[in-house]
Amino acid sequence: MYVATLLTNPTAPSLEQALIEALCNAWGGSNPVWLSPDEAAEFKFAEKPENQWDVWAELQLLGVDLIVQPVFKRRKLMLLADMDSTMIQQECIDELADEAGVGDRVKDITARAMNGELDFEGALIERVGLLKGLDEAVIGKVLAERISLMPGGRELVATMRLNGGYAALVSGGFTAFTAKVADELGFDENRANTLLAENGKLTGDVQRPILGRQAKVDALEQITARLRLSESDVIAVGDGANDLGMLERAGTGVALHAKPSVAAQCDIRINHGDLTALLYLQGYARTAFSDL
Repeated sequence: MYVATLLTNPTAPSLEQALIEALCNAWGGSNPVWLSPDEAAEFKFAEKPENQWDVWAELQLLGVDLIVQPVFKRRKLMLLADMDSTMIQQECIDELADEAGVGDRVKDITARAMNGELDFEGALIERVGLLKGLDEAVIGKVLAERISLMPGGRELVATMRLNGGYAALVSGGFTAFTAKVADELGFDENRANTLLAENGKLTGDVQRPILGRQAKVDALEQITARLRLSESDVIAVGDGANDLGMLERAGTGVALHAKPSVAAQCDIRINHGDLTALLYLQGYARTAFSDL
């Protein structure tokens, strides 16, 4: 048995009942269930359709995300999340680079690394090197003035934890940022790289070993083993090439507003919804959301 979830941008919900019913009938589904009026709905059906991606492409033009997945075990017990451009709306290193006066150069490297065009570790070392001499206090300034949470993140973490889930933030960014974001959103733990500083100035280097793509897979393995969960119990979310390992291994891997080359390798792609999409695709209705 499969379930199809359709959702739109919650700030401008535009999901039409006629569209839901037409697709449900075409795929031989049961009666649709609204998870949030005009925003998200789902229906169950028996056989996976051959035209899934053709329909997906058509719905994208209407501002609608379509997720098709098995019903079995779709509600997860662990959230494994990337931070930059996933749980927050920015790339932390790009914001630091702006303060250091090397923003354009660093942003170009970041974009290429996240698109999979550059080796992540090498790209990180190069970008951090450009921050050498930056006042360490600038990190607090960037956190206070430049970093904003991705919509829906608070509800995602709180709702999963309320229902017995565990939340881990795993980033190729920096602990100075993940610690603050994890605390604000209620994550159970966070892992990231550590920027090195001496006498109040960044040295232009990062502590080894560097946490990149493999570190996120390692986190998936280590945390599930510790909690006695299976990898199928995990929902993972990210947007960049260094997230692909964990997205492929998790029971449900979600490419959120991802780079095109990354999204193309994922079966679950959210381009219009926010982080609450991860609750809808697990079958939660908006009335069951928590934000505590």
